[in-house]
Amino acid sequence: MTPEDLSELIAALLSSARTEGVLMIEGELPDVKVERPRQREHGDWATNIAMQIARRAGMKPQELAALLAERLAEHEGIAAAEVAGPGFLNIRLSAGAAGQLARTIVTAGGDYGRSSSVDDQHVNLEYVSANPTGPIHIGGARWAAVGDALARILAFTGAKVTREYYFNDHGNQIDHFSASLLARAQGREIPADGYGGSYIEEIADAVIAQCVQAGEADPRQLPDDEAQEVFRARGVELMFVEIKKSLHEFRSDFDVFFHEQSLHESGAVDSAIARLRARGVIFETEGALWLRTTDFGDDKDRVIIKSDGEAAYFAADLAYYLDKRERGADQCVYMLGADHHGYIGRMYAMARAFGDEAGPGKNMEILIGQLVNLVRDGEPVRMSKRAGTVVTLEDLVDAVGVDAARYSLVRASVDTTLELDLDLVASHTNENPVYYVQYAHARTCSVARNAAAHGVRREDGFAPQQLESADSELLGTLARFPDIVAQAAKLREPHRVARYLEELAGAYHTWYGKARVTPRGDEQVTDLHRTRLWVNDATRQVLCNGLELLGVSAPEKM
Repeated sequence: MTPEDLSELIAALLSSARTEGVLMIEGELPDVKVERPRQREHGDWATNIAMQIARRAGMKPQELAALLAERLAEHEGIAAAEVAGPGFLNIRLSAGAAGQLARTIVTAGGDYGRSSSVDDQHVNLEYVSANPTGPIHIGGARWAAVGDALARILAFTGAKVTREYYFNDHGNQIDHFSASLLARAQGREIPADGYGGSYIEEIADAVIAQCVQAGEADPRQLPDDEAQEVFRARGVELMFVEIKKSLHEFRSDFDVFFHEQSLHESGAVDSAIARLRARGVIFETEGALWLRTTDFGDDKDRVIIKSDGEAAYFAADLAYYLDKRERGADQCVYMLGADHHGYIGRMYAMARAFGDEAGPGKNMEILIGQLVNLVRDGEPVRMSKRAGTVVTLEDLVDAVGVDAARYSLVRASVDTTLELDLDLVASHTNENPVYYVQYAHARTCSVARNAAAHGVRREDGFAPQQLESADSELLGTLARFPDIVAQAAKLREPHRVARYLEELAGAYHTWYGKARVTPRGDEQVTDLHRTRLWVNDATRQVLCNGLELLGVSAPEKM
């Protein structure tokens, strides 16, 4: 019996009690939620439904809980149901009912945990969105891992997800980038506001080589203004290619790469301003065009078009949000760095100015990620050999590999600063979380191979009623996976899946030390061995599904 089955059973009992006139309550009943008790000895599952609806029914919570307990006890899958405290209902499943979960998981395979909790929602998820002026830094790497994991989780719970990367290829930073390329190509010092690192020289050389190969003039021989335009066009595109390659190798692929420049070239900015003007939230003063964001919760109004006629950066934000909504996004989730915290107020105000809602689960939602600090040999890692001033995604992958990098970046809540010990993350010890979880999966595969060698086959028998308390402990942990995934999707917190997998790995390692899947010595293979193989394989499946949601491999041998 799964938690969903138990919830449905309790709901059915409430419905029948109301039909019989035993439960006098009008209106729609709330969904029945069941969860694991904090103390395992209190049972397998607990619910507070009696406390939720007792007042509407004109009953004391304990009285209503007792009514449910009596009816639950008549069900063959329930071993015991007891009232606790002010009206909690603690429920213990029969061994057979609990053990059926193993078969349910194995049968569902890769779909176990999948749901429709956010069905029919189109979520546009924007993350990384680093400027095309250098390799992806470690902060961007965190969003690459977390954003991709969240996209997988949202899709697994029924959402249509668009993974989007916004290239800021319009403005001063691109000017500084192209000026840095030109300076390096000419053998001059990089400008004070330019970009350093060996990658600048690599890209400058690549631009020159492209021009020569295409039969064009060497840009070093052109006037500076013409040369800089060549380095801008070709250099930015080369940087795009490198960024996309790094992300792909990190298993973080995107559906849309959106260029800021296109908003200005297509007239999208003008269209967005016209839409807001029609809503009466635009005004002019001091020769500039403003959006009255203070009407929508911002601390001050925002300039859209400056007095010199140039569009402010915020103008592109207006057009970009409107573009996402017009492409069908119900929810636009922005995953931004720690330096964007002050940006939330104006962005939410902008969404409201368009007539939308802003905040968690609304048309616009902003998530802020904190910094990542790397440590090696007890000392901070601050420099990249290639980028010069920042540690990059490639530096991290070179140090620990894709699996360890992704898992380590995902397993902590993004609203906390992450201290990443490279020595620990690269180690093959139980203290390394990714190794601990992957080793649990490899162990389940080893147990299955060993079982096959001893003639233990799932298809020869399934007797869940023979399972013991050690099996029930593991099954209880397995049962929580769908709820963990649904919570991770709703709260936008992929780290919940990682922490759950660590808990499951611990439960499995404990079970492994207590339960036998294969017979000892001359023992015959029994249905208990076969049923425990179902439990073993169910654990393998859940570990595999969870790691897949995080974009981490599930090795069969280690």
